[in-house]
Amino acid sequence: MKILIVEDESRIAKRIERMTRAIFGDGLQSIQHSNTLQEAMTIIGNNKLDLVLLDLNLNGRSGFELLTTAVSESFHTIVISAYKDQAITAFEHGVLDFVPKPFNQERLAQAFNRMHTKEATENNTVKFLAIKKRGRIQLVPIKDVIYIKGAGTYTELFLTDGTKELHDKSLEKLEQLLSHSFERIHKSYLVKMSEITNISVASGSKYMAQLRNGLRIPIGRTKYKDLKAKWI
Repeated sequence: MKILIVEDESRIAKRIERMTRAIFGDGLQSIQHSNTLQEAMTIIGNNKLDLVLLDLNLNGRSGFELLTTAVSESFHTIVISAYKDQAITAFEHGVLDFVPKPFNQERLAQAFNRMHTKEATENNTVKFLAIKKRGRIQLVPIKDVIYIKGAGTYTELFLTDGTKELHDKSLEKLEQLLSHSFERIHKSYLVKMSEITNISVASGSKYMAQLRNGLRIPIGRTKYKDLKAKWI
């Protein structure tokens, strides 16, 4: 694990680091700390990270200035903040979890565990997926996403207007964020459940999902029974 802590209070940053080291142990490869948005952006741009732990108030500046950029990257973002009223907005932008201050090691470990499970938090209702396009960050509304296809370490978002966009997160990471409305129906596909109009068995015992736009997407053999039960 390569982790970046973005926190302007040194005492809290050291506490987060101490707890993080205790939780990950030998699994922690590196941990860095930044107390400014600008420095954090530089670190993100120059390093391959697995996780960013972000405060939402950095020397009077809003952490959302960094959040939109962070959630478009390949790593997960967990917010650690006293501003509980901003939790829903943070989840809407695609954070993995929101840890309210004050917190303990058990709560932090719970957030870290979400990196390895599909368990959704109560407020995890992502409304946007942030993508990098022409050097800028663009927010794609979840309501416009029909399905998502894995493309190696990246993913392709297929939209209602017939276009597609590239996202830096893997299919596995997006599955963790979108488990409330999307279903992994195949090793290469995440599909919005509300877009499925029919599930059938094609020739050669191939399972297929028919979408509202007429497209047919393969269903993995191990996914068929579970998907059909959820769809009905």
